[in-house]
Amino acid sequence: MNRVEITNRLTFSRLVYGMWRLADDADTSPEYVDAKIQACLDQGITTIDQADIYGDYGAEAVLGGALKANPALRNQIEIVTKCDIVAPIGIYADKPVKYYDTSRAHIEASVNRSLSEMGVDHVDLLLIHRPDPLMDHNETGAALDELVASGKVRAVGVSNFRPWEWKLLQSAMKTPLATNQIEISLAELSPFTNGDLAFHQQHVHPVMAWSPLGGGSLMTGTGEVADRLDRIAAEQGADRAAVAVAFLLRHPARILPVLGSNNLDRIKMISNAEKVTLDRETWFSLYEAAHGKEVP
Repeated sequence: MNRVEITNRLTFSRLVYGMWRLADDADTSPEYVDAKIQACLDQGITTIDQADIYGDYGAEAVLGGALKANPALRNQIEIVTKCDIVAPIGIYADKPVKYYDTSRAHIEASVNRSLSEMGVDHVDLLLIHRPDPLMDHNETGAALDELVASGKVRAVGVSNFRPWEWKLLQSAMKTPLATNQIEISLAELSPFTNGDLAFHQQHVHPVMAWSPLGGGSLMTGTGEVADRLDRIAAEQGADRAAVAVAFLLRHPARILPVLGSNNLDRIKMISNAEKVTLDRETWFSLYEAAHGKEVP
């Protein structure tokens, strides 16, 4: 499994296992969660993507159960988590409205809760989950710097930020922002043309891609994109998912797709994407199909 440098002291596996639906599985036992992680490790996938809000604010505790049952697991993985979404569910069920909170107090409380839920003394990467219209960049930046200095967080980044939002927050920080996790797939092509990938590529920031299979639509859909995925998959002895993920891996911006599944057999196939080779013509055939027309 290829690895990508996130900071000068931290690398991630090129493919990341996402735990968005971990708490939704019928089996959330420590043994089954451990089996999922072991299936990732067997492929060289060491980076695990979490968020405080996942599973109605319960997914981190599910992961924590597996880490408690097998303490040696913690040193084999890198943990990513996120904060700032306050939704009227779970621990925030009494809130009247969904909102974002990038205040120092909320960020610190969220990180402390995440550490407690997972039973760890640090996370490898903390992301601000959504841009906050009320973000005081000086307060937020200082809070993130302090978390890194404290050792509770090894690196910090953002998710769903546009370049100008990234630059605003970074302007108030001593710690370099490490990555931006954004939606990119054959079902969401805008980052290829709206400046997002160009900005991060210019500044050599690795980019994480959430929903790289279009929320499952690329697996179950029909039409030109599906037909081309199937044709390429047949030629290379792969499946649609592997080809769709390879489409992102082909880009020079060092995209790290975040792939989530509760199906153990599907998890064991995640790394197949690295076995798919897309030349320029084949890549553009998928790009054209996704756009619904040839490039200008």
